[in-house]
Amino acid sequence: MKKGLIIELCAIFAVLGIFAVLHAQDTDLPPADAQQFWTYITETSPYTEWSFFPGHEGIYPGKSPHGAFLKLYGNPIAIEAAKAGKPMPNGAILVKENYGEDQQKLMAITPMYKVQGYNPDGGDWFWAKYGPEGTVEDAGKIDGCIECHKTQKDYIFSKAK
Repeated sequence: MKKGLIIELCAIFAVLGIFAVLHAQDTDLPPADAQQFWTYITETSPYTEWSFFPGHEGIYPGKSPHGAFLKLYGNPIAIEAAKAGKPMPNGAILVKENYGEDQQKLMAITPMYKVQGYNPDGGDWFWAKYGPEGTVEDAGKIDGCIECHKTQKDYIFSKAK
């Protein structure tokens, strides 16, 4: 009887621990604000330390309006959902580096960030375009991003392979 109780208690604590970790991840996420988001993806949780989006490892050919070549990173929330074949949950972040023809010159950084309730008509995605050094070129509910991406399930062109 005692062994069963101990196993049940361990299971309960394990589940509570998972919820605590997930809650901590959510509370660490930035608001849908261009400057705070840039700080988050470059300092708080540098996107270059995240994994490449599954099936898009390294640099690969791109197309307009993004660069001739691209790198696509995802935060752990996005990577986990992609690997499971699930829609991107709140807190998912994808960061695309946009390169020129030479595959060396970084032209722009274009992330998308799923924020619950931010923009239901646009899949709740916060969009941004930054210059290579972090200058905000556009951010928020960007019509061009929404119009192009709305043709895709969950607004994502890149599918996990």
